[in-house]
Amino acid sequence: MIRRAALPVALLAAFAPRAALADDPFLQRVLIDGSRATQLGIADSAAAGSVTQRQLQDRTSYRPGELLEATPGLIVSQHSGEGKANQFYLRGFNLDHGTDLRTTVDDMPVNQRSHAHGQGWTDLNFLIPELSARLDYKKGPYSASEGDFASAGATAITYANRLTRGIASATAGQNGYGRALLADAPELGGGSMLYAVEALHNDGPFTKGDNYRKLNAVLRYSQGYANNGFSVAAMAYRGSWNATDQIPQRAVDDGSLGRFDAIDSSDGGEARRMSLSGIWRRTTDESSSKISAYVIANRLQLFSNFTYFLDDSVNGDQFAQPDRRVTSGLNASHSWHWHEGERASVTTVGVQVQNDNIFNGLYRTKARQALAVTREDHIVETSGSAYVENQTRWNAVLRTSAGLRADRYRFDVARVGKADDTLLSPSASVVLGPWADTEFYLNAGNGFHSNDARGVLDKENPATPLARSRGQELGARSEFLRGLQSSLSLYKLDFDSELVFVGDAGTTEASRPSRRYGIEFSNYWKPLKWMSIDADLAFARARYRDADPAGRRIPGAIEGTGQLALTVSPAGPWSGSLRLRYFGPRPLAEDNSVRSQGSMTLNGRLGYKLTKRMHIELEGFNLANRRDSAIDYYYASRLKGEAAPVEDIHFHPIESRSFRLTLSTAF
Repeated sequence: MIRRAALPVALLAAFAPRAALADDPFLQRVLIDGSRATQLGIADSAAAGSVTQRQLQDRTSYRPGELLEATPGLIVSQHSGEGKANQFYLRGFNLDHGTDLRTTVDDMPVNQRSHAHGQGWTDLNFLIPELSARLDYKKGPYSASEGDFASAGATAITYANRLTRGIASATAGQNGYGRALLADAPELGGGSMLYAVEALHNDGPFTKGDNYRKLNAVLRYSQGYANNGFSVAAMAYRGSWNATDQIPQRAVDDGSLGRFDAIDSSDGGEARRMSLSGIWRRTTDESSSKISAYVIANRLQLFSNFTYFLDDSVNGDQFAQPDRRVTSGLNASHSWHWHEGERASVTTVGVQVQNDNIFNGLYRTKARQALAVTREDHIVETSGSAYVENQTRWNAVLRTSAGLRADRYRFDVARVGKADDTLLSPSASVVLGPWADTEFYLNAGNGFHSNDARGVLDKENPATPLARSRGQELGARSEFLRGLQSSLSLYKLDFDSELVFVGDAGTTEASRPSRRYGIEFSNYWKPLKWMSIDADLAFARARYRDADPAGRRIPGAIEGTGQLALTVSPAGPWSGSLRLRYFGPRPLAEDNSVRSQGSMTLNGRLGYKLTKRMHIELEGFNLANRRDSAIDYYYASRLKGEAAPVEDIHFHPIESRSFRLTLSTAF
């Protein structure tokens, strides 16, 4: 007889009850009171996990992208207007807008390749948190099913197919914040038709408000169960905003600028996203299959000015980075399940195909009016991938996983040229235990990120098409103490080259080979049925591997982070949570001569059930009203009237203390 908790996750799905809904696999059904799902006997590393819908709902998030901070050690920040893609930090990386952090929503890639502003651009502003049924995360290049951008980590958000009840909510807050949401999932034609409509406005604390306006909609039809069913979804999002980009510290120190002032008040942008996707699953006792397909249309107009009057003392340095694209793709996998006695095995083969048809450019502008064309490009980037992976439980205390992934990329930049590249990425894991509800993990694998097609085809200094990473990790996970789940990871990650931010251009470029060591310690404790405590700590050491007189520090590389959260949900009408987040100081120059300050934020929420179906909630952000930075850079800029460029720290402030009140009802 095999214990279910000891089986690989694919076998658990195979044995799921037939009554499970299509977005509610067996692993989630075992959660009676919202506890974190056990990963013993399931995960292949100490740095992988799953966050439930209840836990996601308990989080206080200022913006949708912060939902990913449920991943231990991950920081989500912002250095511009609210509609712009967030800045991400994880495992010693300043990931810019998503490079080396693969993100998917319902199997659709969010990262955008060869993007006008940044490689791997990850805009999550279309996300509706109330529809997020689960967040799965993996850290390190140890999974054959994850490819481009997944070296530091991969996060996957799964939307719900059904809602227990309809939702209608309205939120009002300081700084011009307003939000309305309507969502329901009535039964239709033997399935469920989920719909959601969201409207939002936010100015933020800035002197010239962001005036961020968002309209968002989802329509989704599904039939079937967790492992035998299908869904088809259409999504549409539109947002527009003003941007208060990072400002120079010297101007704040001399009083010529306030913390929330802007230098170029015409910065900002507009984004649109539309998608059509479908997922089909079929499972028997011996096998399981999954096919997903998608078509995504993205459009962005982005206006930025990071150096002010450095290059053009008359018109200023504002530039535009328009990007429009259609991304289409197909993912298909088939798994064979085998079990006999203590032995159980799952072998999976899969293919992934993606094509991006991209039109983007770079223009010099003034007040959003074009002055000159720096470049315009039509890019077609196509990739095909195949992988095989085997997970085997050999006996009661030994599990292994081994995989091999092959990727083929083709880069085509009109009027410039074509290039292609192929890469093989092996991975392997060994899991020992459990002994006393404790497992030990050994992981090794290769990953990669693709580089911008324009850089790959640069005539003078071409970038490596597929930059390889190599990772190793030791880990442990324990549930020995009742109610406490702990995991510890020690890792090393090498990169052949990576992308780093260049402040005077507002873009990224290929850089030197790097190495990162790190330690992560994550804890989830449920001392009482109605109380849970999260405590996560992470530290990383990031260095360039080659010697250079400039130094070996990696500018912006995250070093220390921590989160401490308390969530209470007693039997009465009250509920609440507090979350303290620490974002440690970072080197801003390669010789470590300039460093950022650390930042700390305290957010919280207090909820009260007015009736069985009506709920009111107060959320508070930056409760200590700290004057910290959300992000810091060090580069040269010139203000109006300055005779010469000045090397300086440029920062974007965290938002001042603010509150939001939400009234919601179920129907």
